[in-house]
Amino acid sequence: MTLPSGSHLGPYEILSPLGAGGMGEVYRANDTRLGRTVAIKILPDAVAGDPERRSRFEREARAIASLSHPHVCALHDVGSAPSSGSRPAVEYLVMEYLDGDTLASRLERGPLPLPDVVRFGAEIAAALDAAHRQRLIHRDLKPANVMLTRSGVKLLDFGLAKAMAAADAPQAPGVLTVTNSMTVPGTVLGTVPYMSPEQIEGREADARSDIFALGVVLYEMATGRRAFAGNSSAGVASAILSSEPPPIGTSPSLDRIVRGCLRKDPDRRWQSAQDVALQLGEVEDGDRSQAAAGRAARSGWLPWVIAGVAAAGAFGSMVMTWRLQSAAASAEVHDPGRARR
Repeated sequence: MTLPSGSHLGPYEILSPLGAGGMGEVYRANDTRLGRTVAIKILPDAVAGDPERRSRFEREARAIASLSHPHVCALHDVGSAPSSGSRPAVEYLVMEYLDGDTLASRLERGPLPLPDVVRFGAEIAAALDAAHRQRLIHRDLKPANVMLTRSGVKLLDFGLAKAMAAADAPQAPGVLTVTNSMTVPGTVLGTVPYMSPEQIEGREADARSDIFALGVVLYEMATGRRAFAGNSSAGVASAILSSEPPPIGTSPSLDRIVRGCLRKDPDRRWQSAQDVALQLGEVEDGDRSQAAAGRAARSGWLPWVIAGVAAAGAFGSMVMTWRLQSAAASAEVHDPGRARR
């Protein structure tokens, strides 16, 4: 479905399309009651009749409605527009309009400076922590679902969000049905390069699965490349299960935090998004401390080196003096004329 400019969904006038994907079409619109710009999300025609997709759409509305956080995109309204002419009935979400770029768009220009990685990463972690405290896990954290705005990051698209306490249908391990966008619908849900090992294997996902995805996003922000590479979705999935990314050379402290996020075993990862946010707040201090310790270690050897050189020089002088004195004494013994004088 493509909504033309000037059409209406209830009190909302469609202005222009903002984007489209498997989870929905998003439009910029005008709220004629309040005179503000909003973003409206609808299901595409191709999936509007799919009960599972409609369920996800409704789940997203409930997930966003339960959250109130400065780094989570706010939900203003939900509605249903009846069919009109050739247009079928439309259910829609009305969200705050965000002026900025997605993190995915920003990464097309290369890695981010370390201060931005730390700040944006801490804000994403804070948004995840707010969701987890509401017993919601995102399950699809990736750069395309993070908006960079003047007020900081905004976490988007809770279409795959799940209540931690909800009982899901049994999942078959190892089943990957991958679309061109590398989004995995069906048995295993998520976007492959950012999925945790337990998601790939079809095991139960919890808040620590989001922490794994956060580590992948942090790594990509810092290096400009994905943590796990492969020539196909199956290759990427295999790398996630069996390999480790190269170190982040620009920041030992950030590398340590990311390694803690990317542990294969969820029990060995950071156990809360709040922990990650707190650790990120200390990255620059940690790097400075490590650099100072390195300098101290190097400078600590310097006095010993100087003392060693001085001792070697003194020993050499003693040897030279001894040799000169020995030579002089030997000359007296072998010069009888000097003895008579």
